[in-house]
Amino acid sequence: MAALRLISILSALLGPSALLVRSTLLELAILTGHALLYPTGLTQERRPPPLPPPPTGRNDTPEAESESGTEGETEQKTEHAPRPPVLLLHGFIDNRSVFVLLRRSLRRHGWQQIESLNYSPLTCDARLAAESLARHVEEFCARTGRAEIDVVGHSLGGLIARYYVQRLGGDARVRTLVTLGTPHGGTRVAPLMSAHPLVRQMRPGSEVITELTAPAPDCRTQFISFWSDLDQIMVPVETARIDHPDLITRNVHVTGVGHLALPVHWAVAAGVRQALTTEETAAEASGAASVA
Repeated sequence: MAALRLISILSALLGPSALLVRSTLLELAILTGHALLYPTGLTQERRPPPLPPPPTGRNDTPEAESESGTEGETEQKTEHAPRPPVLLLHGFIDNRSVFVLLRRSLRRHGWQQIESLNYSPLTCDARLAAESLARHVEEFCARTGRAEIDVVGHSLGGLIARYYVQRLGGDARVRTLVTLGTPHGGTRVAPLMSAHPLVRQMRPGSEVITELTAPAPDCRTQFISFWSDLDQIMVPVETARIDHPDLITRNVHVTGVGHLALPVHWAVAAGVRQALTTEETAAEASGAASVA
């Protein structure tokens, strides 16, 4: 971590070209490491058994708590309440192994219920993947005994999660959706890759992108999108921002981090943790921030 910070300082002193070189080298290193980890994430992770139902006693009701405890005790209980479960959703031709470092970071900072979901490598429609995600979220909520969860999606995973939230009623289950390098406005990178149906759906003007520009009144989910000025998969880079008048959004500008590095970079991980712990009103959530 100290080495990365030193490189960041040197890159800032040397200028934009050095930032690009550093980012490219980091992307290559991450690609190499991820290739080694990739086989470990090919299968779905084992799901823990459902949590036992909470005890039903007189002192378990909110009224009983407020009557039996002092105001200070109530505040302390609220402060140490379990964090919402987190579901991690990978990007195109990837799997859950991409989140090994982010998952470790979340767990070290107090998150107990974290799962990754592999959608089928044969998936050719983001909308079908969103329907599958909806079923998994219902099962995740039932198993953890929680009414809401948070979701972190990288690249295409963020687009699938947004479609679920915005078009399939997922805002009833997803409290916060964090996206990392997701083509919210469609990306124009590598036209030759459009042979794959999913890539075509990530193009500007596709049916999926168009549906996400439609009105979304009363959508309750908070959206935090991380976009990087050196993300060479997002063309233009600003396409990873969410700009929708009906959504509660915050766009976080990441400096000097490439597309593959977004799920593993220490500064992005810190930003994700902050996004998942900050309770914001609609007015506070609108705007921008920056990391790295």
